[in-house]
Amino acid sequence: MTPAACAGRFAYSEPHRHYHTEHHIDDCLVRLDEAFELVRAPEDVELALYYHDAIYKPTSSTNELESADWASSFLRSIGAPDDRCERVHSYIMATKHTGEMLSGDAAIVVDVDVSILGRDPDEYDVYERAIRKEYRWVPSRIYRRKRIEILQSFLDRPALYASERFRSRYEQQARDNLQRAIAMLRR
Repeated sequence: MTPAACAGRFAYSEPHRHYHTEHHIDDCLVRLDEAFELVRAPEDVELALYYHDAIYKPTSSTNELESADWASSFLRSIGAPDDRCERVHSYIMATKHTGEMLSGDAAIVVDVDVSILGRDPDEYDVYERAIRKEYRWVPSRIYRRKRIEILQSFLDRPALYASERFRSRYEQQARDNLQRAIAMLRR
């Protein structure tokens, strides 16, 4: 059974998902290829990326924990050692995006996950529209205020990307995209 099957590719097709879909996971794996030589435990990083959004409920604050627990459960079911289960669990939990500067493989997982922020403006705009669809039930005024807070929290960080590879490729465009998105939300 492949990690994708175990992560329940069907979960990524839930009707409330518009960004956190199978396409996002596929894109993450493409971005991982950009930095593959930097990764110490490639199978663990890949597995963490498969699972990092396996549980996604826009009204929940436990998505990462539930996804990490699911990944750990899968690993235990195939006899993986405890240290591997803990490592993958921690990589998924890092995708909570608390702003803590990470290193090693956890940093790569997070950099891959937020690489969308540094894409060309048209691709970034598609991302923003998809996120809004996932939160369509939130009144516009509240959504705009909360979304600005989230985007500003990224802008306030000294660096959006932990690895030099992602920083040099995506940082400036990400900052431009975030500033533009905030300006549009303030209109």
